This record gives sequence, structure tokens and C-alpha cells, in this order.
Amino acid sequence: MSVSVVLFTSDLRVHDHPPLRAAIASADEVVPLFVVDDAVAGFAVPNRRAFLADCLTDLDASLRERGGRLIVRSGDVYAAVRQVVLECDADEVHMAAGVSGYAARREETLRRMLEAEGRRLYAHDGVITAVAPGSVTPAGSDHFSVFTPYWRHWDQQRQRTPLAAPRAVRVPPALSSDPLPQRHEVGGISPALASGGESEARRLLASWLRTGIDAYEERHDDLAGDATSRLSPHLHFGTLSPVEAVHRARLVEGAGSRAFVRQLCWRDFHHQVLAASPGASWQDYRPRNDHWRTEAASSEEIEAWKQGRTGYPVVDAAMRQLAEEGWMHNRGRLLTASFLTKTLYVDWRVGARHFLDLLVDGDVANNQLNWQWMAGTGTDTRPNRVLNPVLQGKRYDPDGSYVRRWVAELADLPGAAVHEPWKLQGLERARFDYPDPLVDLADARTRFQEARASQ
Repeated sequence: MSVSVVLFTSDLRVHDHPPLRAAIASADEVVPLFVVDDAVAGFAVPNRRAFLADCLTDLDASLRERGGRLIVRSGDVYAAVRQVVLECDADEVHMAAGVSGYAARREETLRRMLEAEGRRLYAHDGVITAVAPGSVTPAGSDHFSVFTPYWRHWDQQRQRTPLAAPRAVRVPPALSSDPLPQRHEVGGISPALASGGESEARRLLASWLRTGIDAYEERHDDLAGDATSRLSPHLHFGTLSPVEAVHRARLVEGAGSRAFVRQLCWRDFHHQVLAASPGASWQDYRPRNDHWRTEAASSEEIEAWKQGRTGYPVVDAAMRQLAEEGWMHNRGRLLTASFLTKTLYVDWRVGARHFLDLLVDGDVANNQLNWQWMAGTGTDTRPNRVLNPVLQGKRYDPDGSYVRRWVAELADLPGAAVHEPWKLQGLERARFDYPDPLVDLADARTRFQEARASQ
């Protein structure tokens, strides 16, 4: 009997899965394989480990419904793939094409290893992004460095029709598997961490398209309203196909659908930037020669930022949401990143690293390039953009509900007064156990402008 292997990575689903469908079409039996890869740092992050455990459990259940099962191995990905290929005498390995520097190296190393033994690797595009990196390019360049022209070209692309889940998956019976990871085995996770898995992703998407997407354009920045899809962890782990998400969203007419699809395009935009410039994962995409304050010089302020004790309520609310849920509202991400890089003038890498330590959707392409966008070293065409946390709080949390939800010390303050607690007087101020602002915004803005002007 002929055998093919499907190496799952960031595509933990059975619906709209080109590698799985191709493997089934090419062989009598298929080995659905996931390797808990020693080289993937994200597997050491508690929130993503716990979410991953949910995803693998759900994927195994979906495969068992179709007569198959998931084979899990741990350790070195190359040794694990080679061992499975030899055990079942597989002719082919199918996987999703990745975009990071590590994913590109993994693909090339696997290809060379398999070809040396007379076997083949097939890396499929359009699995972890809606439009494959490199398929939409401007004249004279290998990628778009500005979003708006990318969006215009991306929006005109004819995307494939999402694939149905296979009806049957036949797996060689003799293959052994490590036990499936379990969420309860992971310590240190955020108390309100969301559940993972394709079943949950499809439930969330259906609910979002039915009840949430219509108001998305007007409400996506509403901090208290929490009117976003919360699908980002599922897109990161691939429990939801971005192709299917775009396809189904476009079936819903209206401005909300259009705005949501544009956000999915932002995700593809960052992936195509990283695919063309892998160094942007930790290096400035557009260096501004910033002389960031060192971690040692700003350690107390960095710690206050991490703990949600900066004295600026909307910033602190967002940071506390991150700690509690392992997720943060997108407007909160912009505000907290602006505060760290533009107000405290701390290197964006400090913030990006902290986010990757907690975010369940911590994605190298989106996290790092969004941080650079806010720091002014990425693809933003306005590198000196600074978000004022007081004005932003009043605009996107006008009655203070978001702040009161996450900053318990200020829960009794009414309305918009919650955004400026330092204006309270005497005993009224003293009864709130909440810190004074770390820095004066006007002074910080002047220092930032002077620092940028001197470079």
C-alpha cells in the first residue's frame, strides 16, 4: 500500500486543508503527523501550549470521526519526520508552506533530507494565508512595503474555493504515537484563556458572521463593547482557514464585512513582508537609528507597564486584560505599544517579547510587525505617530466601562473621569490605591521629538 505523510504545523484543522486532501489523493493511506518541535519557542509559552493541547485533542477527534487518528511525536522535527517516513515507508510528505525564517529553513532541510532517500516534499501555498506571499508583488520588488496598494491588489485576487473536510482518512494501524498534550498539564496559563480547537473556531466564525460582522466597521475600536471576532488565536494555530474566513465573510454584504476582510488582508500583508524580510522578526524593517533607552535604565517603568501600573488607566486596563486572558483588544495593543515606545521610549523588542510571552495568538509576523508599525520602524508611513492614552481612552472608552472592568481600583469612579484620576482632590484622590502617572505626556512627547530630530 502507498503511504503519504501530512505534517501539520500552523494548520490544525481538517476543513479546507490542501495538504491533507493532496495526501489522501496520492496514496492509499495517510499519516496525519504533528511534531512538538524542540526548536519552536512558542511551544514553551504556557498560554500557547494550553491552546495547542486543545487544538490537537480536537484535531485527533475530527480524524477519528473519519476513521483516522493523529500521530504525535516530540523532539527534533527532522528526526521525527524521518522516523515516521521510514516506519511506514512513505513516498511523500505534504505540509503547508510557512513564511518565517525558521519555517523556510525547516522546509528546505526536510526537502533535502527526503530527496536524499528518494522521497518528495510538497509544500502547499494558501494554507496559512488567504493569498500566498509572493503571489502579489509590485513592479520591481518582491513584496509590498505599504499596506494600501497591497490591499488594492490583494482584493482583486481570485481566491480558490474552500475545500470540504475529507470523508475518510485511512491511517496505517501499526504506527505509535506519543500521548496527546492536555491543557491541565500546563501551569502558568492566564485564568481566562479561551478554548482552542477547530470545532470552537467554526462555532465562533458562524456566530460572528451571524451576529457580529454587520457592526464591525462602526464598533471594531470600541474597547468596552468587545465587538471584534476574537478569531486571531484560531487563525494563528490554523484551526480556521483564512481562505474560508475571507470566502464566508464576503458572502455577507455590507460595510462590516468589507472592513473585516480588510483586517484579514492586514494579516496577509504582514506575512508577505516577513517572508521577503525574515530578519524583520527582530530587526527594524526601516531603521530610524533610534537610541532606545536601555532596559536597565528603564527597568522600573517597564515593570510598571507590564503590571498595568503606569498611572494611565486605559493602558493599564489593556495590560491587565492581556495577563488575565492571554489576549488583548486590538486598539489596546496599539495604545500599549505606543506608550512603551513613544512615551517611555523603550525598544519595541522589549514589548514584543512580553507580548509573545503571553499572547495566545502570538504570531511572529503580526506581533513583530505591528510593534514596529507603532514604534515607527516598520511599514507605517507616519513613523512619528504618537497615541495619547488620555484622548484615546476618552474616544474609544467614552464612559470608562473598559477601564472599570479591568482596573478594579477605579471601579467606583463615574464616567470619563476614570481616564484622569490624578485630577481628583484631597481625600477623594487618597482613597484610590492607584499610582500617579509614570511620566508627563507633554514632556515625554518633547523628548521623543527631540530624540528623533537628532538622528
